[in-house]
Amino acid sequence: MTTEKSLTRSAPSSVQATTIASSLLTVQTPGRGFTDLTAEAAKFVAEARARDGALTLFVRHTSASLTIQENADPSVLVDLTTALSRLAPENAGWTHDTEGPDDMPAHVKTMLTGASLQVPVLNGKLALGTWQAIYLIEHRKRPHRREVVLQFIGSNQ
Repeated sequence: MTTEKSLTRSAPSSVQATTIASSLLTVQTPGRGFTDLTAEAAKFVAEARARDGALTLFVRHTSASLTIQENADPSVLVDLTTALSRLAPENAGWTHDTEGPDDMPAHVKTMLTGASLQVPVLNGKLALGTWQAIYLIEHRKRPHRREVVLQFIGSNQ
């Protein structure tokens, strides 16, 4: 049971959405693993002169995905890669194998983790927590060129 004293919330604020800014980020992945996009997302927010609103990131592929995860201990990313491999192993007898044994598991991993994220932008900064980072997850073994659409909607005043 939650008591009234254990919850606090700031007063609501509102802005009129006056800006839509978009950019296409191209990422060359080294193969399976996580690529930190946080700095590029922050750079886009700054270049768009974003003040308050929402940043949406969308990966334009079905065998790569996006996530927000811990950025302090690299072993977290290793363990997450292991977990995804256990959830969708290459040797599961998939019928779709035209592009290789890692393709169907990559589609399953994308379905589990997602193709888009939304991050609030407050006072011109991404409202990520201290230990959070935005990652592109490459689910295929070999390197790929991936495209991520960045779009800010909000105010720039």
